[in-house]
Amino acid sequence: MASGAASSPMVILAPKTKTKKKHFVQQKVKVLRASDPVISVFMWGVNHSIGDLNQVPVPVMLLPDDFKANTKIKVTNHLFNKENLPGHFKFKEYCPQVFRNLRERFGIEDLDYQVSLARSPPVRGGDGHAEGLLLTSYDRTLVVKQISSEDVADMHNILSEYHQHIVKCHGSTLLPQFLGMYRVSVESEDTYLVVMRNMFSHRLVVHRKYDLKGSLVAREASDKEKGKELPTFKDVDFRNNMQKVHVSEEQKEKFMEKLKRDVEFLVKLKIMDYSLLLGIHDVGRAEREEEEMEEPCAEEEAEPENGLAPAPTVGSYGTSPEGIAGYLNSCKPLGPGEFDPYIDVYALKSIPGAPQREVYFMGLIDVLTQYDTKKKAAHAAKTVKHGAGAEISTVHPEQYAKRFLDFITNIFPGISLWRSLGRYTFSPLPGLAINKV
Repeated sequence: MASGAASSPMVILAPKTKTKKKHFVQQKVKVLRASDPVISVFMWGVNHSIGDLNQVPVPVMLLPDDFKANTKIKVTNHLFNKENLPGHFKFKEYCPQVFRNLRERFGIEDLDYQVSLARSPPVRGGDGHAEGLLLTSYDRTLVVKQISSEDVADMHNILSEYHQHIVKCHGSTLLPQFLGMYRVSVESEDTYLVVMRNMFSHRLVVHRKYDLKGSLVAREASDKEKGKELPTFKDVDFRNNMQKVHVSEEQKEKFMEKLKRDVEFLVKLKIMDYSLLLGIHDVGRAEREEEEMEEPCAEEEAEPENGLAPAPTVGSYGTSPEGIAGYLNSCKPLGPGEFDPYIDVYALKSIPGAPQREVYFMGLIDVLTQYDTKKKAAHAAKTVKHGAGAEISTVHPEQYAKRFLDFITNIFPGISLWRSLGRYTFSPLPGLAINKV
């Protein structure tokens, strides 16, 4: 997949794109305004790249060159569907064979991936104040996040080790599930995008969320943040709210073993400053909200939940494939607080008898920050300000990991997990190994 082959596809480009774009893009003309061409080109590019990739045989094994490869396409004087797409644009896909292999290991079919991203426009997530684009696929199964060119370089640096880690753990991880990485160029401006599986549910609304680092210095949500519809609370808020995660001992043990394995991987790569993202779905509240919604029998929600547009009814298009969540249409309907573990892979249900019926979504985010010169300088400055013993977030990766695991252990009720299980103890750093006793 040489990058130099950018000009040759132009010969066969026109007929292939016209048929596909009529199917995927044309039906949402009003949404895909020309004023937001990056999303239009992104959808076009994913649709085109997956179509091309389907013509390429799956390699028996990945080679070192696959972790450096890319495919590029340049479109000039583009006239078809010009109300949605700019006349000139470029689209680049990084390491297509590697990400195809990762999608397979995460149980995501390429055609479903293509449909989830390209059949209808992704919608803006969050509160609109985040840096860069943050999009959720129309079926809410995928997140598209704008990253920097430095992040792209960081991803290339860790991609081989990340892939090996995913192979070893058979895709069972709390790390972000990276599924594709792209560059969209419109009017000489580059936008870098990474696609990940959504850590939250495509159908269960998150009512509370926390970003936990294991540090208590400057780790409290601001008053402005707390005023939002769905604030992101932090470590101090978690403690002040006396929040706990009520799951079974078996779930707790499996979760912590998985977390420890992932954190050891991050330490090995000298990565720090990551967080545990915790989303909480309140089953009782969801039931009450559903009853209230049924009474007026409104056609549409006036204000979408969590800043996301309502997901369309699965299977409403009448054609196959249906996207990542599509096959649920043929299964029995899910009741309140129920989820499909093959899709909501980060979800855990609260144990019977817990104070509240809840579903928890927990995964690691922001895993591309390496302990470089800038972080070392920040650590020195914060140590001077807060003192050597303060729980600041910018510390050495091994120290960060130890403190992070200690904090996360205690988000569960009762005595520390390791003591309550009576089977594990931390060995001295830097290995961070957990030894049977």
